[in-house]
Amino acid sequence: MRRLVRAISSVLILSGLLLVLDAAATLVWQEPVTAAIGVIMRGQVNNRYLSYKTAPLTGSDVTALHSIKPPTDRIAYLARRERAQVTTGDAIGQIQIPRIGNTYNVVQGTDTQSLEEGPGHYPQTALPGMGQTVAIAGHRTTYLAPFRYLNELKGGDKIYVKMPYGKFTYVVQYQRIVKPTQVSVIDDVGYDRLVLSACNPLYSAAQRIIIFARLQGVQPLGPARAAVA
Repeated sequence: MRRLVRAISSVLILSGLLLVLDAAATLVWQEPVTAAIGVIMRGQVNNRYLSYKTAPLTGSDVTALHSIKPPTDRIAYLARRERAQVTTGDAIGQIQIPRIGNTYNVVQGTDTQSLEEGPGHYPQTALPGMGQTVAIAGHRTTYLAPFRYLNELKGGDKIYVKMPYGKFTYVVQYQRIVKPTQVSVIDDVGYDRLVLSACNPLYSAAQRIIIFARLQGVQPLGPARAAVA
């Protein structure tokens, strides 16, 4: 009986130690197993839509752009084109958040697999340049935790979203903590807005932390710079 008690005690102590080590690893490095999976998943993302060299314009697109003069209108045309063509899991652009030192490719979709590959764009929302709400979700504790420090963003902080047709500068307005069911946070509000969302608090899905940012400026890129010849 004593041997059995000692054996059980040893197992319990070892199990407790492993749990503590796992929790510590998660705190320090956002869970190493899923981090490794995240690196692998990112390497498998279809990146063709990140450049017009790999996803060239069609003849009809070139003709249409030739007749559009204002850069903002060309950007809007290209944004609508991108939104119609990309599929779930495709990389569509890049997000950079200087305050928390993050730069990640953004993938299309917020399903489980897409969010393992990186921050995911809500397909039901617009792409930058369409004059509406652009919403992106990301993990805080697993798969390299791209939005781990989202809570550190403050009013006035800048967020950059680079699409193949333009670089968009957003300025943080404020943050909110909401219920997971409060989907109205990604509704259109009449202007080009960026909404970032993640689970809150850390290691829990009880709430969502939401960052609201408003478009400050746009730098046209690629065929959006000038009418295509």
